Amino acid sequence: MSTLKKQVARGQDSQVLPKVPVPPLKQTLDTYLKCVQHLVKDEQFKKTKTIVEKFGAPGGIGEVLQKKLLERRDKTANWVYDYWLEDMYLNNRLALPVNSSPAMVFPKQTFRDHKDALRFAARLIRRVLEYKSLIDARMLPVDVARGQLAGTPLCMKQYYHLFTSYRYPGLKTDTLKVDMNTASSTSEHMIVACKNQFFMLDVVANNKQLNETEILSQLEKIMKMSENAEEKHPPFGILTSDDRTEWAQAREALIKDQTNQDSLALIESSICVVCLDEPCGLPPSDTNRALMMLHGGGCERNGANRWYDKSMQFVVGMDGVCGVVCEHSPFEGIVMVQCSEFLMKHITGSPLRMVQPSSARALSPPRRLLWKCNSHIQALLGASGDRLQRLVNNLDMDVFTFETYGKEFIKKQKMSPDGFIQVALQLAFYKCRGRLVPTYESASLRRFQEGRVDNIRSATPDVLAFVKSMADEGATFTDSEKMKQLKDALKAQTDYTIAAITGMAIDNHLLGLLKVSKELKMERPDIFCDETYLASNHFILSTSQVPTMVEMFCCYGPVVPNGYGTCYNPQPHHIVFSVSSFWENTETSSAVFVKALNESLLEIGDLCNRSAAAASQPTESSQAASQPHKSGK
Repeated sequence: MSTLKKQVARGQDSQVLPKVPVPPLKQTLDTYLKCVQHLVKDEQFKKTKTIVEKFGAPGGIGEVLQKKLLERRDKTANWVYDYWLEDMYLNNRLALPVNSSPAMVFPKQTFRDHKDALRFAARLIRRVLEYKSLIDARMLPVDVARGQLAGTPLCMKQYYHLFTSYRYPGLKTDTLKVDMNTASSTSEHMIVACKNQFFMLDVVANNKQLNETEILSQLEKIMKMSENAEEKHPPFGILTSDDRTEWAQAREALIKDQTNQDSLALIESSICVVCLDEPCGLPPSDTNRALMMLHGGGCERNGANRWYDKSMQFVVGMDGVCGVVCEHSPFEGIVMVQCSEFLMKHITGSPLRMVQPSSARALSPPRRLLWKCNSHIQALLGASGDRLQRLVNNLDMDVFTFETYGKEFIKKQKMSPDGFIQVALQLAFYKCRGRLVPTYESASLRRFQEGRVDNIRSATPDVLAFVKSMADEGATFTDSEKMKQLKDALKAQTDYTIAAITGMAIDNHLLGLLKVSKELKMERPDIFCDETYLASNHFILSTSQVPTMVEMFCCYGPVVPNGYGTCYNPQPHHIVFSVSSFWENTETSSAVFVKALNESLLEIGDLCNRSAAAASQPTESSQAASQPHKSGK
């Protein structure tokens, strides 16, 4: 290993990053009040203010809990990690598809036939093995922060979880197992799902990894085996798409039989799952491809050709619909992006022709995973299938590309692209509902040891003032007043973002105080029973920026029944938005939200252009800018 490579490897293993701080109690309580005041009724806010002041009073409960959190920080690498993981993921009982697992949608591939698709899959598997080798040797270059406070080195630990994690369902809470022992993490098999059957693909034979041609040959055998009707097993993967408690109960029924135990053990210890999907029979629009990644289209399509507990599932559709579905508890979206970009750059960079090796090795055929089924398990499979179908029918997805401008235009205004888009999302929501709601925007804490995320609460008082001025029908506000409010809204967004990425946001801190009160067996403090607190954690707008350097986009579902999931990918001259909601909720409509979002981006863009034009014509500018401007409805 070269000296430079040794340094990179050593740099990742011995990264000495600071510990995530515990913010001052008073600061968090003051920020909390500021975040909720304009989102609740005055009466309710008065009640909340009294409760918060009592909680934070000298010698009060808050101080006791704060002291315990500070002690916990001294004793652990990351005081919030376990609390956050349980609260965000493991305690959540909802099904993983749509509700929890995000997907990365690759560009539509053009396959002439199934052999082309299998070549693509073989090349993908080869690249996964190369990427895994880089991770295992700790040879990935250390990530550095971009955007706000750019240049800081970031914690690399999440990368080590990509191919070594498995989420086990539990009756009350799930368990995330990460095999960090490098000797045993050199898992030597993948699971291939094909026609709802599961196969074990050994990727190493006689201590040597399979090459592309050998992998292709094994995938062709798998495809042939999957067509053998006599050996077909029921679609067991469907169980993993169910609510977590239901799947935990089904799993207990399964493991009564040794055959099922053995098959489960092979899936749980695999590197990843590769899903060879049947053509979905839908036009390959961005929206349809997003749906196929998120839920596979239910039982009648590819919904059972999955194993949702495994952290990485690569989907290769015979019709060119491809991507990756991730179990979200071991890592954040950026890690999925980096992995996906590595794979796509190396797959699409060279033609899909195979090099014929001079001497092909005789490989033992892949093994079909066997299952034992009885009438009870058969009934469970049916019930899981029905619940997945309900979820499929409920998801209202709209992938929209805004093409008038992208991040280059925003940067020319000397504005942050992320802040700008967040303000546009707030204006869109205000257009739809005439109010703002608690909003979640994930903020990375990877500047700290084992850092995951905290929340940027984007629905600030400043953004409310701005959206009101933009939506004002009476043309009360001049352009220069609106511009000032836009700049104030962007400053508030940037200030909150910087607080969040430096460990000074409020959500993790309040969660920590609540968890400590439970550990101390206290009665739940009033601040956490107050309806303001409960409402402030019901994120009707759940947002995330997932930028990519390669053509692809990310999507996920809403986190509450009456909410929107909004993922965005700002490119130089366009912005891709994946907007999701549920059909069953009459308050939400993805198409209506997308229409409002398009209008919002156009209106804010026009405001910036008018202001720039006015500024460049000093003689007329004072008059033009002081004239109220009606937005073109």
